[in-house]
Amino acid sequence: MSTTITMYTTPWCGYCRRLKGQLDRAGIAYSEVDIEQHPEAAELVAKINDGNKTVPTVVFPDGSALTNPSLKQVQERLALVDAQAR
Repeated sequence: MSTTITMYTTPWCGYCRRLKGQLDRAGIAYSEVDIEQHPEAAELVAKINDGNKTVPTVVFPDGSALTNPSLKQVQERLALVDAQAR
């Protein structure tokens, strides 16, 4: 199982920029996918969010997702995913 989260974003999203900065400062690795450049990613985000293309949407290594999470929520979910993987 990959240990990197995937964050679905857009270039104009202030919440995305904020979360990326927080993740960077916390040393949490992530891959970023711009849903405006990848239509299949936009479809995935819409599926996760009841038809809405809400960003940031973060997908964790176990397949779970959070929409517009705080850094604390990301850290808590990563700890849970890590504990389940053991």
